[in-house]
Amino acid sequence: MKLGKLTLAIAAVATLYATTMSAAEKTVSEESLGLRKTTIYSEKDTTADKVMYGTDAAGTSKKIKRAFQDAPPMIPHDVDGMLPITINNNQCTMCHEPAVAESMGATPIPKSHFMDFRPKHKFDGKQFTKSIDNMKNEVSVKPIEQLAGARFNCTQCHAPQTTGKLAVKNNFEAAFTKKDGEFKSSWDEVILDDLDTLKK
Repeated sequence: MKLGKLTLAIAAVATLYATTMSAAEKTVSEESLGLRKTTIYSEKDTTADKVMYGTDAAGTSKKIKRAFQDAPPMIPHDVDGMLPITINNNQCTMCHEPAVAESMGATPIPKSHFMDFRPKHKFDGKQFTKSIDNMKNEVSVKPIEQLAGARFNCTQCHAPQTTGKLAVKNNFEAAFTKKDGEFKSSWDEVILDDLDTLKK
């Protein structure tokens, strides 16, 4: 029995040695590493592909399908002069506010952006009292009339699409789970369904 274990150990060491020696003989050029395909020691010959953003004016561009169900949609139009977005200056809402979106031909801001997810805890100057118990899977979701403060900065999730060449081809194909999922959000329905499940 001991001889069998010794033979097995010697065979394992010999295989490891042969594999290590074989790997040491192979070399990989630095130019073949990563996506840039140029030397890592100089930027002289390294130039990125020119990135071009859409120049269509808002209201004249073609909508871009979402990458997957409820993904933040890409911005299909020029955003020149609309950025930066601040809490007091958000030009996106001029067209995407639900009350005017249809007449402007824009995608309306979804209901999920008009929900407050922040629990209102209490602090009386001496004692802190939590309004929900996370350990019991309690959550705080309240529909509100105005755009949620955490949602005012549209470009933290939505970005303009570029015409740049992809360094790696994307073969992903979305399977939308809801009707019109490529152009319509259903995240508010998902949230409310989850809340109903938690209450049961």
